[in-house]
Amino acid sequence: MDEGVDPTHMCQSLVHKVAQSKQLLAVADPAILEFFENWLDELEDEAMEYLKKYPKAEAPALAADLGLSKSGADFLLAKINLQKSTKEA
Repeated sequence: MDEGVDPTHMCQSLVHKVAQSKQLLAVADPAILEFFENWLDELEDEAMEYLKKYPKAEAPALAADLGLSKSGADFLLAKINLQKSTKEA
């Protein structure tokens, strides 16, 4: 049942990300983290409003509208889609 997913790599990646997160929490000022979280929430709200108007929009259009890089728009789209799928489940 080979689906092209390497569980070992996925686990290593997850452990690495958790370690990075802990490092960030150890050195970051809580006020900066709160500011960043608020900014990301606002950006996500703007993206969701854009997607209400243009439901089939892709990352390049979203990036241009919000003044983001394509990778930033990709991240927001993935985050929004994950939230939608979590709510539907």
